[in-house]
Parts: sequence; C-alpha cells; structure tokens
Amino acid sequence: LNQVSWIPGVSRPGCVHLKQPSLRTFSGVRAKTVASFDSCDGALKDGTGVVLPATKEFAVQAIQSIKSGKVIAVPTDTLYGFACDACSREAVNKIYEIKGRKLTSPLAICVGDVSEINRFAFTNHLPDTLLDALLPGPVTLVLRRGEASILEKSLNPGIDSIGVRVPDSDFIRIIARGSGSALALTSANLTGHRSSVCIKDFESLWGHCAYVYDGGELPMGRAGSTIVDLTNPGKYKIKDLAVQEKKLLKS
Repeated sequence: LNQVSWIPGVSRPGCVHLKQPSLRTFSGVRAKTVASFDSCDGALKDGTGVVLPATKEFAVQAIQSIKSGKVIAVPTDTLYGFACDACSREAVNKIYEIKGRKLTSPLAICVGDVSEINRFAFTNHLPDTLLDALLPGPVTLVLRRGEASILEKSLNPGIDSIGVRVPDSDFIRIIARGSGSALALTSANLTGHRSSVCIKDFESLWGHCAYVYDGGELPMGRAGSTIVDLTNPGKYKIKDLAVQEKKLLKS
C-alpha cells in the first residue's frame, strides 16, 4: 500500500483507511481502481472506485450498481454528482455518509425523461408545454411530492417537495431509465467543499463508489443548476439563477 488518506465524514474513530490503486480491464478498456481497505479489520469496503468512461457502452455496470443499492459518481450537464436508487433507504443513507451531509439537507432526484416526473411529483397544475420547455437542461424543478410517489420515505423526511432533474446528458439519463426508478442525486464532494467539475476534484472519495465515470472536465463551471420552485399553481420562483436565465424568464 503506497498511500494513506483520511476520508472525512465516513471514517470510524481509531481506523485508518488505505487506498491501493490497481488496473482492471472492462471490454478492452484499462480502468483505474482505487480499492478502500479498513485497517481495523482488513476488509474491502463497499465500492471499488473503478474509473470508467462515461459512455453508453459502460452504462450497464452503472445500472447494475444502482439496482444493487450502491453509489456511483457520474457527470451531469453541470457538475459531477453522486447517484443512487432514490427508492433505497440504504443507498440514500450511503450518500449522506460519503458526503458527511446532515440528514436534514435534502437531495434532488434525476429521471430519464420528462414523462417520468409525474411518478414522483405533482405536475397536474403545470401547463403541458412548461416542463418540455425547461427540460432536459441544467435546471432543478421543485415540485410537490405526490402522495403516491414511490420514493423512499427516508428521502428528505418532513419535506413535502422534491427537486427534480432531467439533465441534458445522455449518459446519466440512460442510467436513470435502465434503473427503472429515480436516482437520488447530489454533488460529488464533501459537504462544505467546492463542487467537482472533473473526477480529480473528488479523488479521495472514489473508493466509496462502485464506479466513477469520467466525462472529462465539465464546461459549465461550478455554479450548478438553476433552481425553479413550481410548487404553487400559477406562480414560479427562481431560487438560484445559475444558468439559462434568458430561457427561464421567457418561459
């Protein structure tokens, strides 16, 4: 083992986590692996940190991991994010542990297509064309959570709304479709640290992900998505005008 690193937010008291790089081959592609070991018992931690290209040829591994309750790291149309099955309590809790995030801080969800949104949130009060005008794109829509929503109850407990994304990114949408669910999605960084626009920005956390998908450096900067509150009929509120200002105001 050639490197010792502390991973804030997930380390157990008195334990040192070690990272050991290696190479594995997937469909002819040599992929870097960072396996995390716990020096307390020598056991391999959940997640191998395998780095793969963010291309559709490698989406099957991501889909299988999501269905198995694991966390992956993926590029979106804004930032790199951690994603898991939004209907799995265990997977959602893993994301909070990895980030060192308070359970009172809500997570957004990502779906593969605009037509999927009404499975998880109320959209009946919105004009038919509004969702299609805003999505796919770098926008998070805040909607009321439907009573019939299949989302895990531990996802954002006590909050009757949910942030919904349909990123303008084919790769993560393929994963969301293949999972048959929604993805819980949050930025790939420790809470309080800067957001990630390339996988090197969160390298210390690779070992907690089943796979890390490399889509190169993202061009949108670190602003994240624009948050638009559509919970109240006939009204909207732009909470974070990060991107697409003109498009939103025209809509």
